[in-house]
Amino acid sequence: MSAAQFDNLLARREPLLALAPMQDVTTLVFWRLMARYGGADVYFTEYFRVHADSKLDKPILASITQNPTGRPVVAQMIGNDIPALVRSAKELQEHPVAAIDLNLGCPAPIVYRKCAGGGLLRDLPLVDSILGALRDAIPGKFTVKTRIGFDDERTFDVLLPIFAKHAIDLLTVHGRTVKQMYREGVRYDLIARAAAEMKCPVLANGNVSSAAVARDILRDTVARGLMIGRGAIRNPWIFDQFRVLQLGGMPFIPSGRDVLDYINVLHESVTEPGSPESSRINRLKKYLNFIGDGVEPSGAFLHAIRRASTEDGFFSICREHLDHDDPMPLEPFAKVLEPAIPS
Repeated sequence: MSAAQFDNLLARREPLLALAPMQDVTTLVFWRLMARYGGADVYFTEYFRVHADSKLDKPILASITQNPTGRPVVAQMIGNDIPALVRSAKELQEHPVAAIDLNLGCPAPIVYRKCAGGGLLRDLPLVDSILGALRDAIPGKFTVKTRIGFDDERTFDVLLPIFAKHAIDLLTVHGRTVKQMYREGVRYDLIARAAAEMKCPVLANGNVSSAAVARDILRDTVARGLMIGRGAIRNPWIFDQFRVLQLGGMPFIPSGRDVLDYINVLHESVTEPGSPESSRINRLKKYLNFIGDGVEPSGAFLHAIRRASTEDGFFSICREHLDHDDPMPLEPFAKVLEPAIPS
């Protein structure tokens, strides 16, 4: 069912909207929460770490076997051991996945230093070999999520022919280098080039911060769709806002109280009731790092939230800033630096 749904989504004219995979953030419970707000058309799992002795991570596998969204799931892998990647791809195909995805973009140093994720972009012959082996091992949909290079955007000149050679079924391009992390300067022109040259559909990724920005990125890149990560954490309405905007309507703009309700639902969804209070607070802070930079421009809200040590204190700060009916577009203020989360 998942594969058939994915085929239908790829065949339709409307832009394809995907929730980006973000490690320890876009979990099963977060997927369920996103679906309550309209959600994406397709969901990419957190990456399965693959090595010689690896087994499929059970919590991530639960996102596939207990998928609460009603939408197709793409299982993402990360690693550089070809036999292990082939083995894991075959195991994942025993579950209801729409496609298998290879991560070539994770910018976390702990990942790229091991020549995995974005680190593989320093070894294009190995990328070529991995793609060939996986294409042979995956009779269904095989997709790739990549950055434009490790530290040199000219790498993309070599990457695109490699992707084309192995007839991948979908390419997601994050228009930054690995070393660029999440800094400004997304190369949408290179995403546009991929969309023009690749035979497969291309998703644009990188700084999709609002529905209006999403519309502009699609216009400029002529990509088949969008993958949204940090923007969806900050603003869970973004997928439906974009859909309404595409139809010529006026998207819903949340009020402060709507955002406050979202944070309360996050608390109920992503924290374990029996866990220590400090663990619950730290879990919420992971999400508030993204939400907070759309709350106010001075950074005072995030400064206070990051120092909260109790749930009462945490929610008192939230009420102080959000207990109002003023509209909150939740677009990021430039001065607040977003943390890096592997994706």
